[in-house]
Amino acid sequence: MEITSIILLCSTLLSTLINSVAVDTIRMHEAIRDGESITSSGGEFEFGFFSPGSSRNRYLGIWYKKISNGTVVWVANRNTPIRNTLGVVRVDHMGITLQTVNGIIWSANTSTSMKNPVAQLLDSGNLVLRDKHDINNFIWQSFDYPVDNILPGMKFGLDLVAGLDRYITSWKSFDDPSTGNFTERLDPNGLPQFFVLKGSVKWTRTGPFNGHQFSGSQIGNFNGIYIKKFVFNDKEIYYKFDLINTTSAIMRYVLTPNGDAILLIWNYQNQTWIVYDTTIVSDCDHYGFCGPYGVCNINSLPKCECLRGYVPKFPKNWTLDWSSGCVHQRKLDCRADATFVKYWGVKLPDTQSSWYDMRINLEECGRLCLKNCSCTAYANADIRLGGSGCILWFNHLTDIKGYTEDGQDIYVKVPASEPVGSRRSRAYVDYIISIVLAFVVLALVGLFVFIKRRQKGEVNLKLSSESVALNKIESEDWELPLIDFKIVASATHNFSEDNKLGEGGFGSVYKGLLKDGHEIAVKRLSNNSRQGVDEFINEVSCIAKLQHRNLVTLVGCCTGKGERILIYEYMTNKSLDFFIFDVEKKNSLDWLKRYNIINGIARGLLYLHQDSKLRIIHRDLKASNILLDHEMNPKISDFGMARCFKGSQTEANTSRIVGTYGYMSPEYAIDGKFSVKSDVYSFGVLLVEIVSGHKNRLFSHPDHSLNLLGHAWKSYNEGMLLRLIDEVLLESSNLAQVFRVIHIGLLCVQEDPIDRPLMSQVVLMLSSKMKLAHPKKPGFFLERKLQDTDHLLNNLNLPSGDQLTITSIVPRQ
Repeated sequence: MEITSIILLCSTLLSTLINSVAVDTIRMHEAIRDGESITSSGGEFEFGFFSPGSSRNRYLGIWYKKISNGTVVWVANRNTPIRNTLGVVRVDHMGITLQTVNGIIWSANTSTSMKNPVAQLLDSGNLVLRDKHDINNFIWQSFDYPVDNILPGMKFGLDLVAGLDRYITSWKSFDDPSTGNFTERLDPNGLPQFFVLKGSVKWTRTGPFNGHQFSGSQIGNFNGIYIKKFVFNDKEIYYKFDLINTTSAIMRYVLTPNGDAILLIWNYQNQTWIVYDTTIVSDCDHYGFCGPYGVCNINSLPKCECLRGYVPKFPKNWTLDWSSGCVHQRKLDCRADATFVKYWGVKLPDTQSSWYDMRINLEECGRLCLKNCSCTAYANADIRLGGSGCILWFNHLTDIKGYTEDGQDIYVKVPASEPVGSRRSRAYVDYIISIVLAFVVLALVGLFVFIKRRQKGEVNLKLSSESVALNKIESEDWELPLIDFKIVASATHNFSEDNKLGEGGFGSVYKGLLKDGHEIAVKRLSNNSRQGVDEFINEVSCIAKLQHRNLVTLVGCCTGKGERILIYEYMTNKSLDFFIFDVEKKNSLDWLKRYNIINGIARGLLYLHQDSKLRIIHRDLKASNILLDHEMNPKISDFGMARCFKGSQTEANTSRIVGTYGYMSPEYAIDGKFSVKSDVYSFGVLLVEIVSGHKNRLFSHPDHSLNLLGHAWKSYNEGMLLRLIDEVLLESSNLAQVFRVIHIGLLCVQEDPIDRPLMSQVVLMLSSKMKLAHPKKPGFFLERKLQDTDHLLNNLNLPSGDQLTITSIVPRQ
């Protein structure tokens, strides 16, 4: 064996001196050895030998070369590593082979014999085998045999003609590319969908493709920089995405050793991959979390509920374990009449055992389900243009997620004796009686007050707008639990001062602990608050429909005993202003954490402006409204001032100016005109505050009377941005990256909203090296002495502090 190794090594050295390998190709009789590689013509990818992490094993693979050198996207011999450096890659008339002293350990064999074979690495990262004179006809390609990555242009799914199953399997660990525990592949049974499997157990599921995207998926079109496509015919079933401009962004989809299927985008400034989205956001994304006929809702307490007509299979264990699911409350008698309950905005159940027909409309679909005893539910297969196609379920309804921003409608069969109607939440049924009682009580109270006031000579009495509005909350379907006041009071120890987290324009915020162990934040409207029931209803109706990792989750509300209370997920690290404006606490917030916060806020705003069903203008974006979870991930909160736009509407006017001075854009503060560009302005102010560690309105400088934006503008023009940066960041930051963020912030706060970028452009600026335009003068960049404004603030008797949210009418100029 030693003599054989020496002979092979000598021949390798001799061949290296004689043979020359083309930049991006290996031709017949050519070879590459350990220590050599070929590079795609544009230099994006490299093909050769590598050792992952701390491993000493050698593998043949493809990795990024221009960026993230070492990020491997494909491995040939993942389960047959080479223990030394004697591997050789050769191309012959039968294909590509990887050889060692022990013989061939991997090959890309083909059934076609070629006279002039060429192996070429394309700029897409695809290693192809073709004839020298046939550029477009690939006899073999690595894109047909993915490992754990899906790159732009790759087909992810089935070629029914060629018999190809393109699926991905995770690495065993980050140092070991051998076959791991997780696999993601297309399941063609029933209406096709993708599953991530842990071994043979279903881990998570995409839901079927509904013409727009996978049912219930939150992975949307990132900034409009890629195009997604799902092909479903008798020859192929696959999904792929293509970048619109390959020079502006680099993206990949990867299945990690932990089972996370994540979409990544390369951040040039930080030289790292940023997780834009993942298939598992919460417990509801784990397959069958609530069992058969259970619906998982991250905004509910508890998360799982049974479909109407069903009850927990094991009621005693229901609060501890939902995996057993639900069973029929009364067995559905096929001979008796049946009807359907409509559920809005859900991720459709597992379609593995479903039947579908793309030619049938929804009405005919319902008739077919009604006629078939085994049919349990039906829905449209395609939601575009009002809906088309038909899906019928004949088995358990499993893995339903509700109620998602990107969900769709499903009709579940129930006995005709069941109460019917459109449904979002089981809580709706539970509160029907309380709603009726509320109406009766309000009417009696109103009558009593009316009689008492008439006795005092008062006439023309009406129920207060607040009573009507609070009643509206209970009568509308807000897809949000109404939580009993006693539960809230008990969770906060009767709103104890020891549980108090802070106070704002709405009222006091308390930490609470529910009996099931869930920590919550309770925001209670104070009696003297200038924010009223309109803001309360606005927040309940707005944020309850939103689901994004960078938006705070509203888990319930309470209107009992005349209270107006909002219940949120508890944020361990309070709000952003708690850190960046505190002399001591800002030390714990290095640049990497601040940059992560900036990107998170940007993605949350992008979702509000573009990716949610309604275009939402926050109108009060500021540091105190950015909450931080236990990992310092940002979540935008406080939607009491938000406004929703429908369709193509992009701006509006108001005479009721709301927001916080220092963050309001000029066109909004002066003329009452607001749009997505108003939020962009506020975001720009936030960027400068995060970088500098100073507040915009209270900023002072010994050399001038400018506010923080004015100071930033002056520093930019004088090429002295270093004096703007928080001293804490000077040692922990990439200064070029910090300067770029300041530049982006100045672009966001330009005086004319037309000059400001959209949030989609901002996110792209933050994650790429695209050239930035020169900013123009900021709006409100001088420390102005607005006597009318100061007088107004004084008359309102508001407490001091520029972080206060105000609601006031400002006279137009």
